[in-house]
Amino acid sequence: MGSKKTALPQSLIPIHFEIDKGGFHMNQLFEGSITKVHGIRVGQAQNDAAKTGVTVVLCSHDGAVMGADVRGAAPGTRETDLCKPENTVERVNAVVLSGGSAYGLDSATGVMRFLEEHGAGVDMGVCKVPIVPAAVLFDLKVGDAHVRPDADMGYKACEQAGKEVRQGAFGAGTGATVGKLIPGTVPAPSGVGTASITLGCGVTVGAIVAVNACGDVYEANTGKVLACGHLADGKPVLCENLLYGSAPIPEMLKIGTPSGQNTTIGVVATDAVLTKAQALRMATCAHDGYARTIRPVHTQMDGDTVFALGTGRIDADVNPVQLCAAAAEVMARAVQNAIWAVQNA
Repeated sequence: MGSKKTALPQSLIPIHFEIDKGGFHMNQLFEGSITKVHGIRVGQAQNDAAKTGVTVVLCSHDGAVMGADVRGAAPGTRETDLCKPENTVERVNAVVLSGGSAYGLDSATGVMRFLEEHGAGVDMGVCKVPIVPAAVLFDLKVGDAHVRPDADMGYKACEQAGKEVRQGAFGAGTGATVGKLIPGTVPAPSGVGTASITLGCGVTVGAIVAVNACGDVYEANTGKVLACGHLADGKPVLCENLLYGSAPIPEMLKIGTPSGQNTTIGVVATDAVLTKAQALRMATCAHDGYARTIRPVHTQMDGDTVFALGTGRIDADVNPVQLCAAAAEVMARAVQNAIWAVQNA
């Protein structure tokens, strides 16, 4: 390989791209939190030095009806088969979102221990077995690859659970980054975001997400770029311009070999009464929130996953179309909040 540098094609440079760090303020974050949903609490724990952590969504003592939809081609998950409508168990006690790649699934063991100590789970006669689905993202290259979320960190996150949710580089989003499609570019920092909407019927829909996408993040309503990778000199590079541009692509900017080193993982929840089939539909529609804000999304290099929870605390006449539309909207808002929170830190 020679030392000759290749100029960046103009088609790869975003037109009018600008992240005005002084232009984002905390009051621009979308309002609400997944914990506005009755019966939902969130706990987070992380190792700031190792740049990894875990976010736990805890349900009330009787659990929540569950659904799950995995769209990325490189997922790391636990108990997603049990979430299928045709399978036996109806309710989960918690959902775990974790860094650490597949190692991070160990954090769910600590969550199970915490729940067992508090009497939660399916009564099997000899003991109660907590049901804890989980999904992980890849953050091993960001901090210390030998330090990952484990059972103790999962337990600690449960101990911290409450109604306040810190957004940004916390929990599963501690080592999250975006804009990694093009090898050699420097990714943008990301994190955890949350948002909620209360519908006219009194039902609340909320979401929480750890955004660790291969793609870039956009503002859903305007198409404005919120975060993308950049070259060593600080020049931003948009994935879309590489994917759809017509200019010759320098060797250093060619799309890399697919590998599961990304993944956006989230939970959407409502206090409406749901069946498992309805929860699955809500999870499916929440993926639209990913698609509105992340480009590209659901790639071979992502394990994008959404869990859905229905706590059933409010017996209201809610239109399922409205519920699913709200799921997509709050997920899109949560993704944007994850970026804005980091940029405001």
